Amino acid sequence: MNFLYNILIHVAYFIIQCLSLFNKKLKLFVNGRKETFKKLASITSNDRVFWIHSASLGEFEQARPIIERLKIKYPNYKIVVTFFSPSGYEIRKNYNLADIVCYLPFDTKRNVKRIIKLVHPDLAVIVKYEFWPNLLNQLKKSNTKTILVSGIFRQDQLFFKSYGKWMRKFLHTFSFFFVQNESSKKLLNDINLENVNVASDTRFDRVSEILSQDNTIETIELFKNNTYTVVAGSTWKEDDECIVNYINNQTKKDEKFIIAPHNIDKIKIEELRNSILEKVILYSERNNVNLSDYKVLIIDNIGLLTKIYSYANAAYVGGGLATGLHNILEPATFGIPVVFGGNKHKKFQEALDLIAIGGAKTILNTNDFSNIFTSLKKDINLRVKMGNINQNYIQHNVGATQKILNYIEKNIPS
Repeated sequence: MNFLYNILIHVAYFIIQCLSLFNKKLKLFVNGRKETFKKLASITSNDRVFWIHSASLGEFEQARPIIERLKIKYPNYKIVVTFFSPSGYEIRKNYNLADIVCYLPFDTKRNVKRIIKLVHPDLAVIVKYEFWPNLLNQLKKSNTKTILVSGIFRQDQLFFKSYGKWMRKFLHTFSFFFVQNESSKKLLNDINLENVNVASDTRFDRVSEILSQDNTIETIELFKNNTYTVVAGSTWKEDDECIVNYINNQTKKDEKFIIAPHNIDKIKIEELRNSILEKVILYSERNNVNLSDYKVLIIDNIGLLTKIYSYANAAYVGGGLATGLHNILEPATFGIPVVFGGNKHKKFQEALDLIAIGGAKTILNTNDFSNIFTSLKKDINLRVKMGNINQNYIQHNVGATQKILNYIEKNIPS
């Protein structure tokens, strides 16, 4: 099986290289990896190193509280952050708490031997679900302590199938697992892995800290102008269709919308703007205008969404109707109702939890969207109830970062 995997991984990369000639994202994926080993060459043999790997931006947010604490506790260590996806790397490539940010090389034996030799980490932290067989095997061979944080496991994963023995053995390369829930722990225990701790999700620590930062954005204040405002974050085309239908047909005079699309391509932004019948302004056009005259504000840059949620009376989080749900904890921490689309949220424990306890609602189509947001607009008691549920849920689940740091402090000298 190892032999077949190594053939397939080379074939897959060759295909990706070919496709990158026609696809912008794949081009970033391929060309970005050409810089990885050049960046890592700055690490010396005397450096002590923590290596944190995330698949993409969402997983990086789970790693972030750990990185921040490591930087304080271990100031003499270098921190290397790697990404698999361009959507994570391109946004966080200048992250100031990391000494090096780069792409994870493709999972060939040659690549992983080379990266581990260059990085020689004291600790490798893998976030949530990046299970690359050659990488894990080589980390084990090099006696590198390797931990999984914010892990979540499900019965339908290959590890737990009768035919999943080959992949299951790579879980045994981990030194320790910090998982989000008891069911994940049980699944690991059932395959004879006892080095597991239920530590919740580090994102709870991250989003709870957001409340203590300055979330003021003058532009948003001027636009909102003390009016009931819905913030729709990280939206895809499928989400926008529901939002635009509501704005064009059912929105009220005393109701505003802020839309922060996942894709801020100029053509896509203009298509969204032109589909809205109400007065629309882009964030980039904010100067020298009376923002309070506008009904809809479209955010055509990145990095502001977390703060913008602080101005919402209710939030819609995108992705669930498209490729995958984005972060619902960011708006929830501000004590507001959260709505998202789709029925494919089983991989997201927080989504399951918030639906079960009444802090979040889901939609499948434009009718669902209109019904829910009409109710939220009319019923302040419903908004307060859902908001309180969300805020209490987050505060109840903080503490994962400290549990992970306790483990690191016991196993890694300062």
